[in-house]
Amino acid sequence: MENSQDFKKRFEKAKAELNQLYLISNAVQTTLRLDEILFIILTGVTAKEGLGFNRAMLFLVHEESETLEGKMGIGPQSSEEAARIWHHIETEKVSFEDLISAYKNFKKESLGSFNAIVKTIKIPLHENQDVITMTALEGMPFEVTNPQAKNKVNPQIKELLKLDEFVAVPLTAKEKIVGVILADNKFSSKAIAKEDIKILSMFAYQAGLAIENSRRYEEKEKMSQIDSLTSLYNHGHFQYLLDEEIKRSRRFNHPTSIIMLDIDHFKIYNDILGHPAGDYLLKILCSILLEDLRETDTASRYGGEEFVIILPQTSKKEAFNLARRLRKKVESFAFKNEEVLPEKKLTISLGVATFPDNAQDKDELIKTADIALYRAKQTGRNKALMST
Repeated sequence: MENSQDFKKRFEKAKAELNQLYLISNAVQTTLRLDEILFIILTGVTAKEGLGFNRAMLFLVHEESETLEGKMGIGPQSSEEAARIWHHIETEKVSFEDLISAYKNFKKESLGSFNAIVKTIKIPLHENQDVITMTALEGMPFEVTNPQAKNKVNPQIKELLKLDEFVAVPLTAKEKIVGVILADNKFSSKAIAKEDIKILSMFAYQAGLAIENSRRYEEKEKMSQIDSLTSLYNHGHFQYLLDEEIKRSRRFNHPTSIIMLDIDHFKIYNDILGHPAGDYLLKILCSILLEDLRETDTASRYGGEEFVIILPQTSKKEAFNLARRLRKKVESFAFKNEEVLPEKKLTISLGVATFPDNAQDKDELIKTADIALYRAKQTGRNKALMST
């Protein structure tokens, strides 16, 4: 029969575990940003005030590619680094809240090389003999502590992450598996107890819900930034992006150019053939424009038949050369029913402006490019002009 002292110990331990869950769960609810939520989750798994594992890795299910993708990893790379981190946390009395604040203030700078390694990993979900994918496919935790279980770990992943004994638990959101958490005690060599797995599994369910809520939030936020017809960024988000790019230009002393362009005689095309034909034309034009842009360039629908392209680290001459290429490309493209237009051909006019050559702030840059576009329209259309 259990004596009062044993009961008290069990009670205190259960109380501490519930307090850990409460602490982490409250922290997860402080943000809807996915990167912050992932950091809080993994900090909760590794922090002394949390579940106390040495390392934690988080993988999310990517449904389209049917893979588990490494999203974040927290943990030292060596015993020496682990000792330094633990000593710093102990002597400086770094709390769970302190760790979270550090990430929110410094973001990626708070994470090290271990995180970079985790983020390179993609595991096909059809590899159903691998412990990590089995965790996602079967929706149950796996404890990898014996030779038989260790043989079921993908050798490449095992080597990359230096895995030995670890536990893998599924992240579940409303009966849907959204990912997997791996945790181990690589440097302390502390045995993973059944209670550790139980508490980690309980936490993983709350974490899964937080991740799913964040994904839905970010999807809605992204949709609010996108023009529904063309799938380009809308006017409002363009303003935000340009403002951010000009801040970077000031900070790093490099130019930012924009190209504003307008479809010549679009109203005539729309009036004769109808809005469905006009909408189709806008979609085709967008696909043509995007072909010539770099990954760092951003095209947005400014309004109606007018578009704007942000060109980071691009001089006025380079932007003007791109504008001329786009004009020629559109002119040479055979658009459906373009013969209804006055020139029997669909064309565009473009205006180019550069920060800081032509403007000292965002609004002035847009105005200057718009003036150049207006001059192109007024002097015959189907041309590109630079701001003076």
